[in-house]
Amino acid sequence: MKGLIQRVKYAKVEVAGAIVGEIQHGLLVFLGVEHSDTKQGAEKLCKKILNYRVFADEADKMNLNIQQVGGSLLVVSQFTLVADTQSGNRPSFSSAAPAALGKELYEYFISLAKRSTTPCKTGIYAADMQVTLQNDGPVTFMLQV
Repeated sequence: MKGLIQRVKYAKVEVAGAIVGEIQHGLLVFLGVEHSDTKQGAEKLCKKILNYRVFADEADKMNLNIQQVGGSLLVVSQFTLVADTQSGNRPSFSSAAPAALGKELYEYFISLAKRSTTPCKTGIYAADMQVTLQNDGPVTFMLQV
């Protein structure tokens, strides 16, 4: 499971012109699920994201996590994160989870995030989504379990 996280000042996701998820200060999380991923992996990644120190402290060092700064999460499914791009000019998605497993683990990840004290908004699994964001930094990390 891969999570591309971006520290944002603002982010929203729209489906068919309607806003389905929107946050201010926090993390935009693009979540990619592979066929070998498990609920244990989702738990590990969620815990890592909630505790990952990417926000500045009083000395302007990345020392604080999203919970410590009172930020929010916006979680968006993105199967293209698990593409194999090593050869050729067309990505291969052979490692991507089948739709049923991808949706199950995406929803499980969200349920874990919502159990935390961090507000969590989402996109819609497998929908054609338009994501708008104002990057903060920019600060972007790829996390993988």
